[in-house]
Amino acid sequence: MTYLNLNDYDAVLFDLDGTIADSMHIWRDIDIDFLNIFNIEMPQDLQKNIEGMSFYQTAVYFKNTFGISWSLEEMMDCWNRMAYEHYEHSINLKAGVIEFLNKIKKHNIKTSICTSNSRKLTEVFLEARDINKYFDIIVTSKEVTKGKPAPDIYLHAADLLGVDNSRCLVMEDLPAGIIAGRDAGMKTCAVDDSYSSDLREEKKRLADIYLDDYLKIKYVS
Repeated sequence: MTYLNLNDYDAVLFDLDGTIADSMHIWRDIDIDFLNIFNIEMPQDLQKNIEGMSFYQTAVYFKNTFGISWSLEEMMDCWNRMAYEHYEHSINLKAGVIEFLNKIKKHNIKTSICTSNSRKLTEVFLEARDINKYFDIIVTSKEVTKGKPAPDIYLHAADLLGVDNSRCLVMEDLPAGIIAGRDAGMKTCAVDDSYSSDLREEKKRLADIYLDDYLKIKYVS
C-alpha cells in the first residue's frame, strides 16, 4: 500500500512511457526493427544509453554511434510512423490511472505530461483514450535545453503551471526521470514497471515514494 496526502501538492507531473502508458517494450522492438534496416544488431546496452533522451537527442546518438546515413528528421519521422499505430490502438493505460487522475482533479491539482517522447505520439495516445482532458499542459524534452536526468523539463512545467517546485509531485518509472524530478526540488514517486524490474531497488532508493500499483494508493488527509 502507498500512502499519499494530496493536500501536500499543487501539481502532479507525469512521465508518459512506463508511468501511465504500458509502452516501454514497444521501443525496444522499434529500435531492433529500425537498426535491422541497416543490418545492424541492437547492442544490449542501447536502452540504458538513451534513457531520458529526447527524440532529437536519440537521433543524434543513433547517427553518431551507428553511422546512420539518414538525416535526423528522416530518422524521427520513421520512428513516429513505426510507433503511431501502437500509440493509437494497442498500448494500454496502466491499471488505476483513470481513478488516480479523477482523484487529483477533484482536489483541483494541476497536471502535466513531461515526456522524452514526441508530442505527436503523446497527443495521439491521450486523445485515443480520451484522457487529454485530464492534463493542463504537455511538455516534451524537445522544448527544453537538456533532457532527463537534467531537471529542465520539470522546472519548465512548474513555471508554465505557475506552481512552486516544492509543491509538485513527479511520477516516473526510470531513474533518470526520478533524478530529474529530485534535482528540480520536487517530491518524486517511482512507479513500478515490468520493463525496469531490474532497477526496482535503485528506484526505491532514489524516490521519496514507491508505487507498486495505482489501485493500491491509500489517500490520507
